[in-house]
Amino acid sequence: MPKDVIIACDFNSKEATLSFLEKFTKRKPFVKIGMELYYSCGPEIVKEIKARGHKIFLDLKLHDIPNTVKKSMAVLKDLDVDITNCHAAGTSAMMAAAKEGLGNNAKLIAVTQLTSTDQAALTNQLLIDEPIDEVVIHYAKNAKASGLDGIVCSPHEAKDVHEYCGNDFLTICPGVRFADSASDDQKRIMTPKQAKENGCDYIVVGRPITQADDPVKAYERCVKEFLQ
Repeated sequence: MPKDVIIACDFNSKEATLSFLEKFTKRKPFVKIGMELYYSCGPEIVKEIKARGHKIFLDLKLHDIPNTVKKSMAVLKDLDVDITNCHAAGTSAMMAAAKEGLGNNAKLIAVTQLTSTDQAALTNQLLIDEPIDEVVIHYAKNAKASGLDGIVCSPHEAKDVHEYCGNDFLTICPGVRFADSASDDQKRIMTPKQAKENGCDYIVVGRPITQADDPVKAYERCVKEFLQ
């Protein structure tokens, strides 16, 4: 099972993004292109970063009626990304439609519960009374049954997801912070070392790297803690 550190390139311009990536001269990191950058620059930024030799996780979290998601994935498949996603809350029918639209052109994963969502928000705002870890496992099972390759979950749930869905079912985990980093708006977090020990396949790290005084050094620290 491949493991890697994915840098969340949450910038709002092509110039800022490429300037950041040009700092990495020894190793081209796996990067996440999210809504902020994609909505700012469109598909051309995906093509540009791919042409520079980076693997890409296109994080647009599609969530709509099945037919709309299917057609949208059919467009995204031409961007030659490595991973993309939709929301598990869109139901099994929507996830299956997403897979049909994307085909085998990229790994398709489903977002379970955002790492900014805690049990209080789940219960009081989303009106879901079950424990959050059980909700994540249930969504993961639905995603696997729908033909998806894995899920986005917090590092806390990765071990249990593998237990219920198998070691080949990918866990892509945001909410990773260094022990000496601020938690920002993340609620369910772990350090890279803890994420490794809990079975995460990929960790997604943004601000602790992108806002560091030395982003390359921060990235190398993250790789060392998670992969070595």
